Amino acid sequence: MKYETVIGLEVHAELATKTKIFCGCKNEFGGEPNTRCCPVCTGMPGTLPVLNKAVVDYAIKAGLATNCTITKYGKQDRKNYFYPDLPKAYQISQFDLPLCQNGYVEIDVNGEKRRIGITRIHIEEDAGKLIHDDYGNESMADYNRCGVPLIEIVSEPDLRSPEEARIYLETLKSILEYTEVSDCKMQEGSLRCDVNLSIRPVGQEEFGTRCEMKNVNSFRAAVRAMEYEQKRQAEILDEGGVVEQETRRWDDVRGVSTPMRSKEDAQDYRYFPEPDLVPIVVSDEWVEEIRKTIPELPEERKARYVNEYSLPEYDAFILTSSKKMADFFDAAVKEGAKPKPVSNWLMGDISKILNDKELEPGDIPFTPAQLAKMIALIEKGTISNSAAKKVLDAMFAQPDDPEKLVEKLGLAQVSDEGAILEMVNGVLAQNPQSIADYKAGKDKALGFLVGQVMRISKGKANPQIINKLLKDALDKA
Repeated sequence: MKYETVIGLEVHAELATKTKIFCGCKNEFGGEPNTRCCPVCTGMPGTLPVLNKAVVDYAIKAGLATNCTITKYGKQDRKNYFYPDLPKAYQISQFDLPLCQNGYVEIDVNGEKRRIGITRIHIEEDAGKLIHDDYGNESMADYNRCGVPLIEIVSEPDLRSPEEARIYLETLKSILEYTEVSDCKMQEGSLRCDVNLSIRPVGQEEFGTRCEMKNVNSFRAAVRAMEYEQKRQAEILDEGGVVEQETRRWDDVRGVSTPMRSKEDAQDYRYFPEPDLVPIVVSDEWVEEIRKTIPELPEERKARYVNEYSLPEYDAFILTSSKKMADFFDAAVKEGAKPKPVSNWLMGDISKILNDKELEPGDIPFTPAQLAKMIALIEKGTISNSAAKKVLDAMFAQPDDPEKLVEKLGLAQVSDEGAILEMVNGVLAQNPQSIADYKAGKDKALGFLVGQVMRISKGKANPQIINKLLKDALDKA
């Protein structure tokens, strides 16, 4: 390639606190417009903010989980800009003394470990939301989101492709989920990112001119936006043009970005210390107390699955990508199910159903114990794998004890050798050509005969017993 892509990401994660960052309003998604706000979070004159300690706890926890140094003495700052979704005309954020600094996240790119630097993690309040009415040609402001606590995680420009950026985002998301700092529900805006991207000729040390892309609401959209932007910049340079530093808005429906404004620098925001809030002083004891609450993180859990359960690296990676999925796996294994069958069901049929229904792993309606019991029924020979798929569908529709569902649906497997032998003899009598083909070394003939017996038994005959009895009969024929 003529050009090398350089990417840095600014990830905004809503913190899962009960109340907002500077007031007592509930920190919940949704609600009728302007019903979850108060004079403090809408910045009415004469009101004073009070910092929510849980916000600092959660930010420190995220910092420790991403190998950051925690700032022992910090402050908050006013970031001044004018926009209708910001009623105070400034946002309380952090400028020169962020709460967490100089961390990193390790990502796995095609089997190679890459360390992506984290410049800073700082706390700030969210702005409101504008709702555009294209028919009435007007915009309305919903201030429910004002004052929702955020952390902004700023990476170093260490990413070199959209694919690397996707892996980094997924890794970061899983860390935030495992620490329970954020619910990371992208469909609700709990996790959003701004993309900074530039390109430079291969071998050049100096960075190119970067453009920032806003309004990126999913990992898929982020990858598409980055692929579009690197191509757009390459075309400009190929034609002898100059890439302008600017902020662009990504339109995922059309698959294009459009200019919003020239890119601001820090001085454009006129940062100054927030006069209504005291400094943040973090003691070593405070940090250590939070460190004790950090659970087993994705990389540690992945290693445990490989070492303790002998799962393939791929299985371990997929399972640990979601805390809810990994928790479900652990609970099912604890109920006595073997790790590999649990992994196969979670990664296969269960994930497919979740995707088809647009559900998350946390939305699985049945319990790990019920999955373990269904797997036990397969291993005992009570049901076949194909019958288990029907039980699984029923468990998604109406969670119940697998044994009851097997009985209700009439899916119990026939393992009576006498009954199956009768079906086998009937099939052999009707298919002399298949017997001749088998004798001639055509292995497919056996598969055909097994299928015929399964058809007669309406899928209920035990396939292992069918195979055994058919081979015995064919060898004697």
